[in-house]
Amino acid sequence: MILHQVGLKQGKVILAGAGPGDPDLITIKAANALSTADVVLTDRLVSPEILKTHVPSNALIIKVGKQGHKGKSTPQKTINELMVEHASQGKTVVRLKGGDISVFSNILDELQTLVEHDIPYELIPGVSAAMGAAAYTGIPLTARNYALGVRLLTFYKHDAVPADYWYDLANTDDTLVFYMSSETLDELVDRLRAHNITSDKYIAVVEQATTKNQNAYISAIHNHKQTFAGLKFQSPSLVIIGKVVALHEQFSWLKNSGKQEAYFTS
Repeated sequence: MILHQVGLKQGKVILAGAGPGDPDLITIKAANALSTADVVLTDRLVSPEILKTHVPSNALIIKVGKQGHKGKSTPQKTINELMVEHASQGKTVVRLKGGDISVFSNILDELQTLVEHDIPYELIPGVSAAMGAAAYTGIPLTARNYALGVRLLTFYKHDAVPADYWYDLANTDDTLVFYMSSETLDELVDRLRAHNITSDKYIAVVEQATTKNQNAYISAIHNHKQTFAGLKFQSPSLVIIGKVVALHEQFSWLKNSGKQEAYFTS
């Protein structure tokens, strides 16, 4: 337990979602939290416009982004230590995460750290990448008569999905949304096809969803290798699989940007 200095205000940590990319998708509550911050620990997948617009000029911004096995990443242990260090000095710390705070983030590690050190905290949800990508591509994830539900998954490595789960994924009428899975896309689809996924399912790969650099690529599930041949998807990319993807052609309201440069650069 942290022993606070006499006369020092009690610090706290606010874990907040910044949304999937479009800076206008941050919630009012998260923007208000940023306006009170002494320290902001920000993920890589946060629009720079959010930091510029909502963080006080005298606040300390520390970039603690992660890029998996690529590029420079901040260890989770370091992020935990930074939260404790600054909150124990009586500061208001905003731990700013891309998308929503509870979807494929390391929030459990951070919550356990805060509880262990008796640091007050608050949780502010955000628009998840799945919901943002679906809206900005005109793909209603649970459209009536097209899907029974939606599942959020990841296949960032070969054993991320248990072997005995693939049959269920291939044969469900739920929409499947895979995070961090564009680099393993061929294997992902091959496993679904090996378990007899039907030809009325489609696949969308949405690059840099909701940003000015968004691109969406659509294919019938059984033709994806031909349709996507030669494409290298920009990070972050989201994969959506299901009958609902076919609705993109009818309801898409945002044209592909045609841009290949990274929106999130640090």
